Amino acid sequence: MNIHTIGEQDLAPICAELAAKDADLAFIFGKYGAPPLWARAASFATLVQIILEQQVSLASAAAAFNKLREKTGEVTPENLLRLTDDELRACYFSRQKTVYARGLARALVEKSLDLRALETMSDADARHALKRVKGIGDWTADIYLLMALRRADVMPKGDLALHVAYKKLKGLAHAPHADEFQRIAESWQPHRAVAARLLWHFYLSEKAGAPSS
Repeated sequence: MNIHTIGEQDLAPICAELAAKDADLAFIFGKYGAPPLWARAASFATLVQIILEQQVSLASAAAAFNKLREKTGEVTPENLLRLTDDELRACYFSRQKTVYARGLARALVEKSLDLRALETMSDADARHALKRVKGIGDWTADIYLLMALRRADVMPKGDLALHVAYKKLKGLAHAPHADEFQRIAESWQPHRAVAARLLWHFYLSEKAGAPSS
């Protein structure tokens, strides 16, 4: 089984390859250059942070994660499980995300999930193993595969920033829904993870350049 991963050095060549096939991605690459790798450690802490990022701003999630890190010193399953619900609430965890984070921590302590083993699994098997944990759905699993495992052909399902970026790039009246966007992304195989990074790069660069209201 071949597992395709990417590193910093792969971004520009793959962007050029995508640009040769897709005029819109060529526009992003030409205007803003290659995107960041946005790599994260393959760890429990990273998965907790991605859970915190579900359906909230990255800034809000970062504030909660930083509070957790201040409280625990090191974000490990054991350290998180030592905290009370009140202590997690003080770290800006909602009731739902407290349940999810505890469930993930227990899965690792009890060894029903092995993060190290994911590194040698296919994308489909790694995604399946992650999604067995309550609170880890398509988007969370996909972001972990893309950023932590650095898989080359993952398109995060249901990522609103990607949908908005595509809408703006194409001048559409409405952003595509999750399943529609997954079908659109099939044309970027086997480099969907780099196409996603290009679209995020476009989204963030355009946002940064927009005049404040």
